[in-house]
Amino acid sequence: MEGQDFLGSDWDYCIVLDACRYDVFSEVYGEFLNGTLEKRWSTGSSTPEWASRTFTGDHDIAYFSGNPFINSLGIPLNELKWGASCGYEWTATDHISDLFDVWKTGWDDQLGTVPPESLETALRSNSNAVERADRTVLHYMQPHAPYLSRGKGKKLKRIRKGIRGQDVSETAADGGERSIGASIRQHVECALDSSELAQKVGLWLELDPADLLRNGTRETAFELYEENLRIALDAVADLCSELDGRVVVTADHGEAFGEGGVWEHHVETHIPPLMEVPWLELD
Repeated sequence: MEGQDFLGSDWDYCIVLDACRYDVFSEVYGEFLNGTLEKRWSTGSSTPEWASRTFTGDHDIAYFSGNPFINSLGIPLNELKWGASCGYEWTATDHISDLFDVWKTGWDDQLGTVPPESLETALRSNSNAVERADRTVLHYMQPHAPYLSRGKGKKLKRIRKGIRGQDVSETAADGGERSIGASIRQHVECALDSSELAQKVGLWLELDPADLLRNGTRETAFELYEENLRIALDAVADLCSELDGRVVVTADHGEAFGEGGVWEHHVETHIPPLMEVPWLELD
């Protein structure tokens, strides 16, 4: 299987669907988009891992980010209050020329996430930056939880709150040194990622208890995940019809639903459900 080769491939616009696994995408994309689909192997099983291994040089990109881990705050991933980055000394501002924090400007508090239409709004509001940049990325949060039909997202809300509350001045005040507490927290986060029970508890926060009892974790989450993907693809299809240039739709990583005892997605967990991502070159 070919590696993702995100930056080495030929495109003007790249749509990143967060946590989009290849098999689900391949079954539904044809209802919304036309193009040539390939299965590719991502560089990471989570956004921090993918970003730190993909953007390693200086890249002239207008990056519209619904994901708070890729932001303009200038804080290395391993110094963020939330994130389980497990030691990635990577900062988006060191590698990407123009960053737009749609995770702030386009946030919907009722949904607990960034809805797809917020990416389109941000793109239209910053057309001059798009014209200046060599290429443009739109990083959608869907099909990543929280699930839009529920409107009660919790996990992403906590991550966003923690990251938004930590600015560059706070980091500078520490003299660039990480506290003992931060170091301990990082190891705890990594340990929890390896616990199947802890992973399932995190997912349960996004699901309806009645549905869980009736259908079980996998079936309940999988149905909502596919619905999230369809909602995102519907919005992407509308936007892509107006884009002038070569357009690719892909993902940073996939999502696990119990395969190998793994739920959701976690750093350096290189199993097919997390590493196999779509690469769709639109007609």
